[in-house]
Amino acid sequence: MDSDELRAWLRLALTPGVGNATARKLLAAFGSAQAIFEQSSATLQQIGSDKLANSLRSEPSGLAVQRQTTMDWLQAGDDRRIAVLGDPAYPPVLLDIEDPPLMLYMLGTLAISILSATEKIAKSLAIVGSRNPTPQGESNARQFAKAFGGAGICVVSGLALGIDGAAHDGAMLGGGETIAVVGTGLDRVYPKRHLDLAHRIARQGMIISEFPLGTPPLTANFPKRNRIISGLSRGTLVVEAALQSGSLITARLAAEQGKEVFAIPGSIHSPQSRGCHALIKQGAKLVEVAQDVLEELRLAPGASGAAPAALQAPPEGDEADEAAGTRDDPLLAALGFDAVSLDALQARTGLDTAHLQAGLLELELDGQVVRLPGGLFQRMAAG
Repeated sequence: MDSDELRAWLRLALTPGVGNATARKLLAAFGSAQAIFEQSSATLQQIGSDKLANSLRSEPSGLAVQRQTTMDWLQAGDDRRIAVLGDPAYPPVLLDIEDPPLMLYMLGTLAISILSATEKIAKSLAIVGSRNPTPQGESNARQFAKAFGGAGICVVSGLALGIDGAAHDGAMLGGGETIAVVGTGLDRVYPKRHLDLAHRIARQGMIISEFPLGTPPLTANFPKRNRIISGLSRGTLVVEAALQSGSLITARLAAEQGKEVFAIPGSIHSPQSRGCHALIKQGAKLVEVAQDVLEELRLAPGASGAAPAALQAPPEGDEADEAAGTRDDPLLAALGFDAVSLDALQARTGLDTAHLQAGLLELELDGQVVRLPGGLFQRMAAG
């Protein structure tokens, strides 16, 4: 894209009163972004209102600065590009969603090769969930994503705290690629604590935004980007979500796009499980192991043709008891899988406080139990 073409697209995107739908209407009428701004006011009025025509005839404030900032960003490395509607680099799957983005800013190794990115998006899965997950939920997200990454599946998420971050991390731990769809300009990282994670994603996948460089983390932009997360994916897996979670927006959008929705069940006492349970009641596929998702989507395992160990079905019966350690450790059995207080554990086990705390500390150091706020303890399922 040359400087003049980029300027025209930025002008279209920044013009007040011109949203994606109006921009697509103008592009359909005149053929290109540059051609729109060559039209007379009278011609533009035939497409829209006098107000729209006047807006299009007036250059938006800050356009020159935005153009230069964007040109500098593009020239800073060969791992970045901008794809606009009609561009060969524009992901074709996004053309099928409601309100496809006008422009996509892309950063990372997948942005270098259009063919590679298209192939990865064709085998991709969204993993979303709570920004404040339980330890078990965060572990589930990481382990499922690791299994998908090992099976050659590209994991798509939103770079948010909690489940999103664990999903990106897990996919890369599994040797796979991951795509982060963010709600800011690509010259910013939000949240800041994910700066290192964002750099890793750029080296092992791609970060995408529809928002111009310099866009801060505005609240309204995060639900808006969710249609892109679901749109890039074959299906969406919700790991943990409260009833008012933004993850349920992604799941709803996925269903409206004709995509599969999956949900991992949790404790009936956990607020972070209620969103997943609601989705299951509405028809989402209940998921227990990663293989459940791959089989439903007919996505083949890794290139070797053999499913990674993480994708195998869990053991059953006595074997499951031994694998979980319940035969050897009555305290683990007493914990169950819900968060539980010290007093409740004492009632279940009959142990005195000293022995109970010693046993919990040993399990905590072994990574089998986590200590939660409020003096609660929770057992971690095997990953």
